[in-house]
Amino acid sequence: MSLTAQLNEDIKTAMKAKDPIRLEALRAVKKEVIEAKTAKAGIDDLADEDVISIISKMVKQRKDAAALFAEQGREDLAEKELAEIEAISSYLPEQLSADEIEAAVKAIVEKVGATSMKDMGKVMGIASKEMAGKADGKDISAAVKAILG
Repeated sequence: MSLTAQLNEDIKTAMKAKDPIRLEALRAVKKEVIEAKTAKAGIDDLADEDVISIISKMVKQRKDAAALFAEQGREDLAEKELAEIEAISSYLPEQLSADEIEAAVKAIVEKVGATSMKDMGKVMGIASKEMAGKADGKDISAAVKAILG
């Protein structure tokens, strides 16, 4: 079952369970998926990798919003954002640990033959593609800087 089909089934389940936060979060993901489909003319269904990319972006947006709300003392809104993160992050692949990211970056650095910070762009390009959806870009960037720096 594709991720889009799973998303549709989970929306129905959330409606039946009367779970408004999960339902709202899943509908937001579905909206983004539909917009991505219409942006790419002639596509009936997005690949799971594209859907994962959309969900990763949405999780990052919600984390930023939750941090901002918490900073401003709006704990009610921060909690809502965190609940939505929990609802949609279940569709993401398991996240890599810092050690796993570092090991993957070391392997990429050796493969590319990178020796200095001038090669960071090459390493980041490959690392971002290989770890898409599995690690945050900030964590990948920090690992690359630590190894090349």
